[in-house]
Amino acid sequence: MINGEVSFWWNQLGRPTQRPPLPGALRADVCIVGAGYTGLWTAYYLKKAAPGLRIVILEQRFAGYGASGRNGGWLTNSITGGREQYVATHGRDSAARFQTAMNDTVDEVIRVAAAEGIDADIVKGGEFTVACEVPQQRRLEASARAEQEWAETDVELLTAAEASARVNVVGATGAMWHPHCARIHPAKLAAGLAGVVEALGVEIYEDTTVTEITPHRAVTARGVVAADVVVRATEGFTAGLRGLHRAWLPMNSSLIATSPLAPAVWESIGWDACETLGDMAHAYMYAQRTADDRIAIGGRGVPYRFGSRTDSDGRTPAGTVDALRGILNRFFPATTGVTIDHAWSGVLGVPRDWAATVGLDPATGLAWAGGYVGTGVATTNLAGRTLTELILARAAGNAPGGAAGGAAGAAAALSELPWVNHRVRNWEPEPLRWLAVTGLYRAYGIADRAEHGGRRTTTSPLATIADRVSGRGH
Repeated sequence: MINGEVSFWWNQLGRPTQRPPLPGALRADVCIVGAGYTGLWTAYYLKKAAPGLRIVILEQRFAGYGASGRNGGWLTNSITGGREQYVATHGRDSAARFQTAMNDTVDEVIRVAAAEGIDADIVKGGEFTVACEVPQQRRLEASARAEQEWAETDVELLTAAEASARVNVVGATGAMWHPHCARIHPAKLAAGLAGVVEALGVEIYEDTTVTEITPHRAVTARGVVAADVVVRATEGFTAGLRGLHRAWLPMNSSLIATSPLAPAVWESIGWDACETLGDMAHAYMYAQRTADDRIAIGGRGVPYRFGSRTDSDGRTPAGTVDALRGILNRFFPATTGVTIDHAWSGVLGVPRDWAATVGLDPATGLAWAGGYVGTGVATTNLAGRTLTELILARAAGNAPGGAAGGAAGAAAALSELPWVNHRVRNWEPEPLRWLAVTGLYRAYGIADRAEHGGRRTTTSPLATIADRVSGRGH
């Protein structure tokens, strides 16, 4: 089994040829820090809308090195932190517009990939969430009812028999499904986007670590990039920037990928539509059927490293690999004994209120997007289009929400969606941060074990308390 080496996705695709580092101090119109999905989408839409802009991307390792090249490959319509928070602050209509925008974003990524010739193994099979215990089933039904109160969600509740006919998870008591999700190969999308933006004239400098972002400046050991706008697109690596150590917590998530499964195994499992697969456990799992008939399955593992440390190559503890293998075998007994070819981990950005944000301060030229808490594959695209609108409006001297022209103008008033310019307080200092996150996921693990095997018929009170303490929903 390969452990680490960034991810299975990059190992399968092959590492890209290293681009040169920043050659020294230079001047740009827009400097983007981070060559993941957020940075690449922002560069793509900006360059399409305003070809004359000099856009520079600075990346500490290589394009797609972080979460963009390590995630579970869910291109889904989830609003990070949920819609209800925006009902309270902006009203139901605004929250509904946000959901519609996320639905459309899934299709926008698929459209651009096709138009630009990016083959990212995309199959739009929807998102399938299964319950396997009585408490999970109750949460599933409550979640489905809540989703169905919104016309924009298109959620269907499935019986146990209907669920098993689609994806035969042993012990499933029911499931829910919606169509606004696609399976992707994360590294293929990242590599494809990087090639496209480079061909458009965007400059990507790799092996260039930004240590500090200040108004109109991105500071590196190789030189300072001065720009009218500097975009922070660093997600789980934000804590490494000077002054931002407590801004977004770097949460670890881990995955394993099996060897290709035999046709007889797939016959017992089904999963013919390539839906993305999740469950209603508190420490939930996520999975996909890959284009070459493997199962890639993930979960939290060791959620947080003291001091907001981040790994370098994705190496994963043996206990996490065993736990993920256990879920795989429990869901699909026919996979027992199947070889695990690769295990890897990565970090994602978690704001203190678990809500993603995008914004721009016109006075300082500082822009940002992130805090996706694991739902960024689609959200990064919306962020890139929104940043394009904000940046072009600033250049034109317009208020946010005005027509920005080009690709951004076609997506009316993205800058008026309720997550724009959302601000959140910092995380607590250590050791409180480590104690809180470690305790939170230990509580979820204990709750899941208490619910497993029919030992409880209602949600564990420990999980309910953990939700309230953390300020997050399931």
